Formats: sequence, C-alpha cells, structure tokens
Amino acid sequence: MTDNNNNIYPIFDRMLAREDKEELLKQRSVMIWFTGLSGSGKSTIAIALERELHKRGLLCRILDGDNIRSGINNNLGFTEADRIENIRRIAEVSKLFVDTGIITIAAFISPSNDIREMAANIIGKDDFLEVYVSTPIEECERRDVKGLYAKARRGEIKNFTGISAPFEAPAHPALTLDTSALSLEESVNKLLELILPRIQKK
Repeated sequence: MTDNNNNIYPIFDRMLAREDKEELLKQRSVMIWFTGLSGSGKSTIAIALERELHKRGLLCRILDGDNIRSGINNNLGFTEADRIENIRRIAEVSKLFVDTGIITIAAFISPSNDIREMAANIIGKDDFLEVYVSTPIEECERRDVKGLYAKARRGEIKNFTGISAPFEAPAHPALTLDTSALSLEESVNKLLELILPRIQKK
C-alpha cells in the first residue's frame, strides 16, 4: 500500500513570492470587490476603472458574471448553496491573481454580508476593498437592461435579489457609489483616490 503523503512535496518555499511579482509589475496588488443590485452599474464602473488603471501602466483583471458563469462556474445555478459556491470559487481565483501581483476587480451582486465576509477571509482582509454600488432599486429597475426585473416581477425568475430575495447593504464599505447621483467619471475618480495610494510602488 502506497502512502500518498510520501509523494507530496511542498513547493511553496521554492515558488517566487508575491513581492517578486509586484516588483516585476511595478505595482501593488489589491482586490476591489463591487457589490450591489443587478443594474446598479457595477460592471460599467469596473470596466471604466480597468481602462483608467491600464492607461497608468497598471495590470488588472476583471471578474464578473459573464466571464465566470460561462466558464469556471458554468455548472452552478442560483440556489443559495450554488450562490455561496459561486462566490467561494471567485474568491479563490481572485486570491491567485492578487498573489500574482495583479490588481483584481470583481463585480458581483454577492447579496449577503456573510458571503462577502467569506470572500474577504479567503482573499485576505488586508487586500480586500469592498465598494458598495448603492444605486436605488427604482433606478436599477428603470434601467433593466436585460429585462430581468420585469421577469422577476412576473414570477419568471425565482430568488431574484431585490425582488424575491434580500440584499444586505455592507455596513462598512471602503467606498459607496450611487450611480443615480454620480456620473461614471465621478465614480471612477473617487475610486482612483481610494486605490492609487495603495497600488502604486514608491
């Protein structure tokens, strides 16, 4: 009988450290986690932020429902258990990016404090900046780009956050952005004020 443990050799002490990657990239990595209702503007702000950081020569990676649900999490539905697993996997992937020195931007509804706390614990609270896109549901529903609110109102979508499932606003976000009151440029400028001091190498 073979002891599998004898075939496992730890390599972490031989891998390059996060600091080595950050030195190569000339930046410090951080996790910017956008939370808010569907249609609040999370992905729009995330994309605009990425472009601004890219202009400054900073390497970023956006994670959102489109590139996660169609790939690594395409086997998950929208039950409570699947939503938790969805965020757990996203957090684990995000941690790999952050540990590689990459500024990581996540845009997910992530509706409960518990689920965001789980993500922060996986990634590391010192690296986790929670940004609450607090756009009121009336404005999100007015936009309804994908027609999701209308379907939820008709009962065609179950457990839809804000309609038939709750959303818990963060108690102490690093930043709050209401896109019904702020322009995209104003939102991005507020983010840059928050983020640039943390990510720029001295």
